[in-house]
Amino acid sequence: MEHAFELDVRYYETDGQGVVHHSNYFRYFELARVEMLKTMGHDYQDLERDGAFLVVHSISAKYHRPARFGDRLRIETKVTKATMARIEHAYRVIVNEKLIAEGASTIACVDREGNIRRMPESIIKD
Repeated sequence: MEHAFELDVRYYETDGQGVVHHSNYFRYFELARVEMLKTMGHDYQDLERDGAFLVVHSISAKYHRPARFGDRLRIETKVTKATMARIEHAYRVIVNEKLIAEGASTIACVDREGNIRRMPESIIKD
């Protein structure tokens, strides 16, 4: 599964040099995952209400060039692997057809107590 959405860089996401601070890319990746879930017809709040919490197991980013205030980011997300308890994603952040950053994450499904649990059937079959 693949998904893409666009987002404008906000001023508060930049540092003193006017460049997007590196920590914001992890926020962009999270936004991308939530948007992908919405596109699939899932509401994250409903998953949590049903006792399924999707938590970050691991995450990484590689930066190629700076993004700046006012840039329009295209964030592409791809599911690279899915098991009964984990989903791996790959991300690409693009501005004007130029690769700005790329990343990867592994998301685990846990219950209210933090124990690993199976992904909800509705997510697995998508």
